[in-house]
Amino acid sequence: MYTSDVYRRIIDNREQMSKSHKKIANYLIEHSDKVAFLTASKLAKLVGVGEATVIRFAVFLNYEGYPDFQRHLQEAIQRKWTAADVFASTTDIEEKNENVVREILNDDIQNLKVTLKQIDIEVFEKAVEDIRNAKRIYIIAYRSAASLGLFLEFYLDLVLQNTELIRQADGVSEHLLDIKSEDLVIGFGFSRYTKRTVDVLKFVKQRNAKTVVITDHLLSPLVPYADRALVASTTINSFIDSLSAPFSIVNALITAVTRAEQVKVEKRLQDLEGLWENFNVFHE
Repeated sequence: MYTSDVYRRIIDNREQMSKSHKKIANYLIEHSDKVAFLTASKLAKLVGVGEATVIRFAVFLNYEGYPDFQRHLQEAIQRKWTAADVFASTTDIEEKNENVVREILNDDIQNLKVTLKQIDIEVFEKAVEDIRNAKRIYIIAYRSAASLGLFLEFYLDLVLQNTELIRQADGVSEHLLDIKSEDLVIGFGFSRYTKRTVDVLKFVKQRNAKTVVITDHLLSPLVPYADRALVASTTINSFIDSLSAPFSIVNALITAVTRAEQVKVEKRLQDLEGLWENFNVFHE
């Protein structure tokens, strides 16, 4: 637990803390299994300090505010929590629905801001080049991440004609039997990480294929098998992961690839328009 960045910051800075901040720090360390999903006001009440003191504590540790600090607390423990644990900790039976929509939309806005701030542009650009240069592209995206994989497959294969989402986990070995160094595997994985995704990435790296990973943390078990790792914040005050920020990264990848292949993509789309019109695909 204390190898995580948020707890290292607390421990390393404890000597410089005020008396009230030390009370918060001690409570966080002693109750690390409970505090990650508390609001600032609830934490303040449990510690016996003011809510403003809790917010100042987060800023003292160089976080942007309490929501940013809370996300790091959640990242430090969420891999050990079951979906039922998180649901129980984030659900208030007295919460009104009109407050939920504001809360979750604000969480997603924060996820996008955090992702934008931490994105490594050089890694992103290299991932775009890997996609452009790949002979074949395979997408690994299981469980809730499958929606990301389907979206990425649809647009990349539409214009590049070399992309496949491996839909059946049991058939992954047959699909990747002949994978080569000029091929690319794009893997999606968020806490709690699917073991099959990690196993597939480990296998394809042994076959010298290139890999791009889209995940939620640099401590993700997918990262050691990634040539390029793109990190997106997925935390909302719920038992589900928010995919807003990962979808934005996918949108950016598709847009960057198609802009870089402008002539090829424009010709492909012109041909497709004729096909769509012939088969009456779209509603007039």
